[in-house]
Amino acid sequence: MNKARVSLIAAFGFAAAVLAGCAAQSSLMMIGNHTDPKFVYVSNEFSNDVSAYNMDLTSGVLTPVAGSPFGGGTSPRGIAGTPCQKFLYMANTSSNDISAYSINATSGGLSTVPGSPFAAGTGPQGVAISCAGFVYVANDGSNDVHAYSFDANTGALTPVPGSPFPAGSLARSPAVHPTGKFLYVTNRGDNNVSAYTIAANGSLSAVPGSPFATGTRPFNVAIDLTGRFLYVSNHLDDNVSAYAIDGTTGALTPVPGSPFGSGSQPHGLKVDCTGKFLYVANHGSGDISAYSINLTSGALTPVGGSPFAAGSGPFGLNLELTGKLFVANNNDGTVSAYTIDANSGVLTPVPGSPFTGGSGPHEIAIVHEP
Repeated sequence: MNKARVSLIAAFGFAAAVLAGCAAQSSLMMIGNHTDPKFVYVSNEFSNDVSAYNMDLTSGVLTPVAGSPFGGGTSPRGIAGTPCQKFLYMANTSSNDISAYSINATSGGLSTVPGSPFAAGTGPQGVAISCAGFVYVANDGSNDVHAYSFDANTGALTPVPGSPFPAGSLARSPAVHPTGKFLYVTNRGDNNVSAYTIAANGSLSAVPGSPFATGTRPFNVAIDLTGRFLYVSNHLDDNVSAYAIDGTTGALTPVPGSPFGSGSQPHGLKVDCTGKFLYVANHGSGDISAYSINLTSGALTPVGGSPFAAGSGPFGLNLELTGKLFVANNNDGTVSAYTIDANSGVLTPVPGSPFTGGSGPHEIAIVHEP
């Protein structure tokens, strides 16, 4: 076993110890074969397509996949890949449907899944996938969550019993808890987060006390790999709300000191794989806020040098397991790439960054070969 793989497994040691069942299996799957191909996919809401890139495993440099971009629906936004790394799903906000793609394991190219696109609610925005085999889509026009099971062989979507499930006003961003037990969805119109328990068949029921109050216009939600903390970007308050998650009930309790200041109009946010750092894309100020996470309380402290410059209008961002961060710059059609310092959390631009994207890049998905 090489040193890089040993270091990566060590970084996951704490998380793997506390995760159970589905989440633990998913975490180990993502670690395994980390030298196999990895692909970055970006939804482009103005050009109605998906940009696909090969990622250099050492440098983080992005190279377009042959045939990229690949066609999508109208105004695509949310995008996510399945834990088995075979399929990619994208929410098309204006055409009210979900594009589904099979991923070529060698080239990273995309082909349309039979039956795609699949009907969603009105104004689908965000996509989240459970390792138990379910896809969740938040719809900000119909104020609900559509839930699907996906066929592990074909990628086709089938609504789960009871779908769609009610959410709040302008439902925006879903996130599945690492254990697969809970789902959280931001509601921009109500300034809160809906929390659900996920049944064995993928159906949803409200967590006691849900919805939970946030700041003004909550956009995105992120959960650390251990499942202890949840973070929400409050778009109009220029801050981030932080919560402790009750592992038994899924209820949220504000972290002391929350909310924590960010840049202007925070949007996408992610916790790194070690659980030590949180990164937030600030659409209004064109930069990335970086924080150290208190591993006991969940409180945030700005990383030295934060915020870090991005392109114009950064929206979505995502993290690769070996310490690379990618940001979709919505206004200038580029993707910024950074290397994360494992000790300090400081961001350093990848050579050649930013990389050319489509028109209106919005969200980012990263897939690894299993």
